[in-house]
Amino acid sequence: MGIAVNGVEITDEEIELELPHHKDAANPVKQAVHEVVLRHLLLQEVERLGLDQGNEDSDDVRIEALFAREVRVPEADEAACRRYYQSQQERFSSGAMVEARHILFQVTQSAPLDLLRETGELILAELQAHPERFEELAREYSNCPSGAVGGNLGQLSRGQCVAEFEQLLFRLQPGELAGRLLETRFGLHIVQAQRRIEGTVLPFEAVKAQIADELQRQSWQRALHQYLHILVGKANIEGVSLDGADSPLVQ
Repeated sequence: MGIAVNGVEITDEEIELELPHHKDAANPVKQAVHEVVLRHLLLQEVERLGLDQGNEDSDDVRIEALFAREVRVPEADEAACRRYYQSQQERFSSGAMVEARHILFQVTQSAPLDLLRETGELILAELQAHPERFEELAREYSNCPSGAVGGNLGQLSRGQCVAEFEQLLFRLQPGELAGRLLETRFGLHIVQAQRRIEGTVLPFEAVKAQIADELQRQSWQRALHQYLHILVGKANIEGVSLDGADSPLVQ
């Protein structure tokens, strides 16, 4: 059975054109199908609401006009911003640094993710029992150039490494070994924080606008997820099971 949205068939050509945009997704074909189906659904809603009006705007502009009309969220007030500031002060410190080391297990064709995970878990267990072996095991197993110096990455400040690595690293106490493998686009990491230099927390007024933008973005994404779920729930979608939030449209 083919794929259709409210009786309008999705062609293989449309999916093939969309596919290159999702080559890095875990399941590129599934992601491309979801994106095409959602785009059809949204453009049908544009037409139903009369937002098209016969102009020559691109599909993206039409969809943005639909979102502007249908997805609205209140601005973050000062009280909400202050609560966020108090709960996330580590994010708003200036000059904080952590001396870190890691062991990287890089995904390759000859070393698939499952095999790397199994190896990583064994090495992590060994380090939990014998932390003094970190440098030795980093030199033997790490696929990062830092392996040659025992996994030492030097002093890292915020913004110098990928977000998921930074989030984990700055939560660790000096000397603490993360109790799980960390997965990033580079592979799997065993992470240990060493010496830590605390920074100065920026005053609320200096980051108020940044916080308001972040809270506004989060609220808008939640509202958009809800809106897409409602549209999907009302639509007659054949040939595919679609989660309305599973789309780059909501990023």
